[in-house]
Amino acid sequence: MRYGLLGKKLGHSFSKEIHEKLGRYTYELIELTPEELDVFLREKAFAGVNVTIPYKQTVIPYLDACSPRAEAIGAVNTIVNRDGKLFGDNTDFGGLEALIRRMDLELEGRTVLIAGTGGTSRTAAAVAQSMGAAAVYRLSRTGREGAMLYEDAYEKLTDAGILINTTPAGMYPDIDGIAVDPGRFPNLEGVIDVIYNPLETRLMREAAARGIPAENGLYMLVAQAVLAAEDFTGETFGKTQTDRIYREILEEKQHG
Repeated sequence: MRYGLLGKKLGHSFSKEIHEKLGRYTYELIELTPEELDVFLREKAFAGVNVTIPYKQTVIPYLDACSPRAEAIGAVNTIVNRDGKLFGDNTDFGGLEALIRRMDLELEGRTVLIAGTGGTSRTAAAVAQSMGAAAVYRLSRTGREGAMLYEDAYEKLTDAGILINTTPAGMYPDIDGIAVDPGRFPNLEGVIDVIYNPLETRLMREAAARGIPAENGLYMLVAQAVLAAEDFTGETFGKTQTDRIYREILEEKQHG
């Protein structure tokens, strides 16, 4: 196995198709239990892998070094094996940043809400801060890791301008799931749902019904994959390849 994606359940993933559209390598989906993940990372029988839910923080103790960005965020989604040494990176940061710019959303001076407390929520918070958000709040049902409860956010953060969902609520097959009600935040200017399967989530529909621009996570997924491929190969692919692959995948999924 040379390249692939590590996760617990990957039936929803588009990553194999995206990576193989670059034409540089074959790419596998590798479903692992926590025990199997331990063995896999200790054996190091791979050249490069991506990491998704729920392992973006779990993998860190196995790494020999991390990029400054991954270290600051505390989440890794890309691992490269360099002569037996494992190096972690976070290309989700660049992927989400690319999606926000594509949507032409203004985060500067805004209150940004992030649903969820996992690795992707950490990345989203870092992106929001880097783009000048006035305040960033992570939200959850339990308040873990100091996150604000949803009900408290509904009462106290009615000025929120941007909402980013990083929870799996609404992801296939739970397509009716929704983590947070966008209708409770009257000043929203944009909604991002990092879910990409289905292409339109319930959160996106409810935002659109209120005239709020909403996008799924497909462009983010493609952009982070292209950045990961650059880590894997040392080549530069850039926005042109990201846009091409995004258009092809979107068309295939819309008509598939």
